[in-house]
Amino acid sequence: MDVFAAGAGHEQVVFCNDPSTGLRAIIAIYSTALGPALGGTRFYPYASEDDALTDVLNLSRAMAYKAACAGLDLGGGKAVIIGDPATDKTEALLRSYGRFVQAVGGRYYTACDVGTYVEDMDVIARECSFVTGRSPAHGGAGDSSILTAYGVFQGMRAAAEVAWGSPTLSGKRIGIAGVGKVGHYLVEHLLSDGATVVVADVSRDAVDRVRFLHPEVDAVDPDKLIDQPMDVYAPCALGGALSDDAVARLEARVVCGAANNQLDHPGIEKLLEERGVIYAPDYVVNSGGLIQVADEIEGYSEPRARAKAGEIFDTTRRIFALAAAEGVPPSVAADRLAERRMQQVGALRRVWLPGR
Repeated sequence: MDVFAAGAGHEQVVFCNDPSTGLRAIIAIYSTALGPALGGTRFYPYASEDDALTDVLNLSRAMAYKAACAGLDLGGGKAVIIGDPATDKTEALLRSYGRFVQAVGGRYYTACDVGTYVEDMDVIARECSFVTGRSPAHGGAGDSSILTAYGVFQGMRAAAEVAWGSPTLSGKRIGIAGVGKVGHYLVEHLLSDGATVVVADVSRDAVDRVRFLHPEVDAVDPDKLIDQPMDVYAPCALGGALSDDAVARLEARVVCGAANNQLDHPGIEKLLEERGVIYAPDYVVNSGGLIQVADEIEGYSEPRARAKAGEIFDTTRRIFALAAAEGVPPSVAADRLAERRMQQVGALRRVWLPGR
C-alpha cells in the first residue's frame, strides 16, 4: 500500500514496532485543527497490515468529525494494535505502547476501544501522560460505553421525531445488532422508553446476559436481524453494517446505532435516502463516549459529561434540518457541519497568542 496516498488528508501516521514485546501498532492523527487528537486504541487480530492501516485511517478521520460535531476543542486520532487481545495482550506490550504514545508529545490522547478496557488504560498510563478513559480509582470516568449508549438513545429520539413526529421510541420495535459494550445499555434506555427490542450478537453469552436481565427481549441469529420487521435498526457492532445487500433487505424506517463507519462504501447514504430510510450519522450519535473521556482531561464531572452527551439530541436535530434545507443526505450534512467548524475555528489558530 502507498501509505502517503492512503493517508492523504492526515497530518501524521506513526508506526510503532517493538519486537521484544510483540507490539505492532499504528497511530493515526487526522486533524489537530481544533486541539489535540483524541481517539481510542483498538486491539484487533487484523488479517493484514493493510487492513489495520485502512481501519485506523478511517477511524481517525471519523473521530475528527465526531469531535467537531460534538462541539469539543479536540482533533481526531485513533490507534490500532495488531493482535489478538485474548492471547497477545501483556503488561509489557501495553507499557511499550504507552511509551510510543508519549513520544508523540501530546498531539494524541488515547482511550478505550474494541479490545481495550479501562484497566488497560491504567497500565498504559504508567508510561504515558496522554491517556483518558481511566478507572475511577485513578480519577477517570470508567466505562465510556454508558454515555455512548445514552447519546445513541438521544440521537434515536431525534430521528424518531423526524420519522413519526414525536421524540420517543414508545411503541416502536428496535433491532439491535451487537449487545456488547454499548448495545446492552441501549436496550435498557429503549425498554424504559416503552419500545420493544429484538437483539442479535455473534456472542451467545452477550445475548444470554441481556435476556437474563430482560426476558421480554427477543433474540435472532445475527444474519437474520436485518430481515426482521422493525421500526429502527441499530448497528452496534463493527463497521460496514450498511452494505448494498443490507440496505436492499432493510425494513426499518430509521437507522441509528453505535457502530463506527456503518456505511460500507460511499454512495450508501444515497441508497438509504432513495428507500426513504432516515439515517442518523454514526459519528454524531455515538459521540457520548468521546464526550465522556474528553471530560476527564479537565477533571471528570459525571453531571457535566452527561449534560454534554444530552446535547446529541439537539445536534442530530440540527443535522436533519440542515440536510432538508440543503437537499442532501444527513451524513453529508453532518460532514459539512464538522468541516465548517474545523475550518472556522481552525483559522483562529493562525493568530498567535502568548503562552498558548
